[in-house]
Amino acid sequence: MIDTPVIDLSTIPAAQRAVVATLMETIAALQDITQRQQHLIAELNHALHGKRSEKLTEDERQLAFEDLSIALAEVEVQKEHLAAKADSKTATRPGPKRTIGNLPATLPRIEEIIEPASLICPCGCGVMHKIGEDRSERLDIVPAQLRVIVTVRPKYACRTCTNGVTQAPAPCHLIMGGLPTEATLAHVLVSKYADHLPLYRQSQILARAGLDLHRAVLADWVGKAAFHLKPVVDRLGEHLKRSDKLFMDETTAPVLDPGRGRTKTGYLWALARDDRPWGGEDPPGVVYFYAPGRAGENAETFLIGFDGILQIDGYQGYNRLTKPTRKGGDPIQVAHCWAHARRKLKEVFDRDGSQIAAEGLRRIAEILTPCSTGGRWSHGHKQGQCNAAHTELQDSATHYSHGVTAKVSRGAQSAISRC
Repeated sequence: MIDTPVIDLSTIPAAQRAVVATLMETIAALQDITQRQQHLIAELNHALHGKRSEKLTEDERQLAFEDLSIALAEVEVQKEHLAAKADSKTATRPGPKRTIGNLPATLPRIEEIIEPASLICPCGCGVMHKIGEDRSERLDIVPAQLRVIVTVRPKYACRTCTNGVTQAPAPCHLIMGGLPTEATLAHVLVSKYADHLPLYRQSQILARAGLDLHRAVLADWVGKAAFHLKPVVDRLGEHLKRSDKLFMDETTAPVLDPGRGRTKTGYLWALARDDRPWGGEDPPGVVYFYAPGRAGENAETFLIGFDGILQIDGYQGYNRLTKPTRKGGDPIQVAHCWAHARRKLKEVFDRDGSQIAAEGLRRIAEILTPCSTGGRWSHGHKQGQCNAAHTELQDSATHYSHGVTAKVSRGAQSAISRC
């Protein structure tokens, strides 16, 4: 892909700088879209014509094509929004798709009539009379029931003069001119991502109700919804990263790999905040990021803009966050999880009844006790109590761990080193 040449805006006349800057942004966005499309084409060719593609099961092929269709729909709507932003005056809006007659007549219709704000003729000659109406239908889903929302917008004109026709404006929809209501989109998204119901199976379920919606249509809906939901996810991440303390952890996630005929391992990274145990005022929240690997650089990317305390386990990939060379902010102060340290000691104690491990468990219990006693203290009060107790108890635990590290097994050494 050809890199965009760097342009010094200071050499351009002031009156033209804004236009040039906008064009540069547009070019960069189009290059990103082109790169994504090339990647999608390569994945599709690999899935269709790869040497091992015949080893994919039907479910695996359907899921692979689903993900490609969703990504393509997201790219297409991104291009439409980019074109509208670049030239809102001359850009032509796509014509509305005809929806009347596309939905089964057996489905119940719920008519919503949207009347104009006023029926008084602008010329003052009286009340307008109805001369027609515009009707549109969108598919709506409620639990265990399909229905059609019929939006009616009557048209009115004056019998006396020819000063025009009045009609209520059409309401805004997430997919303009499309069949699904916002409730339908939410149902499809929840079914796919929360209930793990692939789109082709959702299509089969809808067919039992007499509704013929191909998997590709559902994939298009999901892709467009993903585009509109991305700012919400980004905003949630920005909001969480303004916190003083966050928790982060990663877990494996199987990802389809059509070219190899099996799944590969990806990683979901969770960035969470939950201050409720000690009466914190900030609401709990969590945002998930995906990365193909577990490298610490992924955590570094996700945490750009965060400079607080990060609670983590003992994974060494997080060490780069504490270095002066950290990208995206100052070095982060990490707080290792006592539960992970306790787990290793508990394994040693359960295996051979080690008294050293038992003492370590007792000391960790003392450290955790001040923060787990009953009562709903204020955030400041409870944090002060915890800090005072931790300073003394943790110094004692550290001194103890240094004295016994050489006496325990290698696995317990790892746990004690975190104390």
